[in-house]
Amino acid sequence: MGSPVGTLNIITPCAACKHLRRRCAQECPFSPYFSPHEPQKFASVHKVFGASNVSKMLMEVPTAQRADAANSLVYEASVRLRDPVYGCMGAISALQQKVQALEAELQRARAEILKLKYRQTSVQVLPASHAAFLAPVDVSVAAPPSIQTSPPPPASAASSSSFSIYINPNENVTYFG
Repeated sequence: MGSPVGTLNIITPCAACKHLRRRCAQECPFSPYFSPHEPQKFASVHKVFGASNVSKMLMEVPTAQRADAANSLVYEASVRLRDPVYGCMGAISALQQKVQALEAELQRARAEILKLKYRQTSVQVLPASHAAFLAPVDVSVAAPPSIQTSPPPPASAASSSSFSIYINPNENVTYFG
C-alpha cells in the first residue's frame, strides 16, 4: 500500500521533521523526498542550505522534477561538506582535468601506433637493393687530419724595406682598431 505523494505514514515522521524535531504534517513538503530511513541526507542538506531555503527551492520546481531536485540538493550538500571552498565545481574541475590528461595520453598512444605502422610499412616497401643500407655496420670514427701551417717565408736582405703579411689561421685577427 503506497501512499500518494505529499502524504506519509502517520507513525514515522520524515527525516526532515525528525531532524527539526517537529510533528510531520500530512502536507509536509519534505516527506516525499527525505525518507526517515536516511536521516543523514536531510541533515547534510539542512546544514548547507537550511530547511527554509530547501522548502522554497522544492516548491519552485515542477512536481514531476522535485525528486530529482531533492537528489541534486543531497549530492550538492554532501560535496560541499567535503569541499567547502569549491563544492561541485571542484569535483567537476578535477574530472575535466582527468579527461584532458586521458585525452592527451590517448593522442600520444595513437601517434605511437601510427609511427609503428609507418615504420612497418616503410620496411616492407623498401626494395632488396636498399636493404643493405639499413643493415647495422661497424663504423670507426678517426680524428680529423691536422692542418699543417707553413712558416713565413724568410725575409731577404734586399727587400728589407718591404714587409710581408703572414696570418696564422689559428689566430684571431682584428681588422678594426
